[in-house]
Amino acid sequence: MLRDYQSLSEQAAALVGDRIRRNPATVLGLATGSTPLGLYRELVKMVRRGVIDFGEVVTFNLDEYYPIAKENPQSYYYYMQRHFWEPAAIPPERAHIPDGNPDDVRASCRDYELKIYRAGGIDLQILGIGVNGHIGFNEPGEELMAKTHLVSLSGETIAANSRFFEKAADVPRMAITMGLGTIMKAREILLLAAGPDKGTAIRETVKGGLSTRVPASLLQAHPRVTVMVDREAARYLR
Repeated sequence: MLRDYQSLSEQAAALVGDRIRRNPATVLGLATGSTPLGLYRELVKMVRRGVIDFGEVVTFNLDEYYPIAKENPQSYYYYMQRHFWEPAAIPPERAHIPDGNPDDVRASCRDYELKIYRAGGIDLQILGIGVNGHIGFNEPGEELMAKTHLVSLSGETIAANSRFFEKAADVPRMAITMGLGTIMKAREILLLAAGPDKGTAIRETVKGGLSTRVPASLLQAHPRVTVMVDREAARYLR
């Protein structure tokens, strides 16, 4: 547990930076949303100080809204370009994200999985967590998909994402996401959570049983997971 969001961001950046210094060609899985923004800011600072270099790093993002164009300011492509890829000087050909507006969704999902495989798999996967316990956009349900796929977003997720849009009607109802099998194949996972609204999800993830109703709880079965939370997100762990 970290004192606050800034401490969380700094500690997460220290871990990521350590992995990149050990292996400059790290394959890094990336997340979007509010929580990773501090991590990305700290990593950019490290790049500008010459502490780390992303020139050989390959990145794969967890998810993207569907349908949405890259140029849309609400797309995750736009988010990543603005907050991380460009300021961290990651070569465009090394930064990957699901296509939010493909001609053939299934073919695009298969191609994304193939790119991850050809890169050698993900070394370190960064995750946020939804208020309902989703990771990526793998929503709670009776069963979970293993590979990259198109998913309908839950009402809770749509409501949580509405703060980023001018009108509720503009919030996407679908997304393309890595599946739980793809996420669990990562050699190491870093889960980040901040704020009181993540408290219940973190409690169920860490202390509850494994359940598809709390997708993040399946991380308990992974051999190498680091969970970093601030005090507010850890409110029910005490």
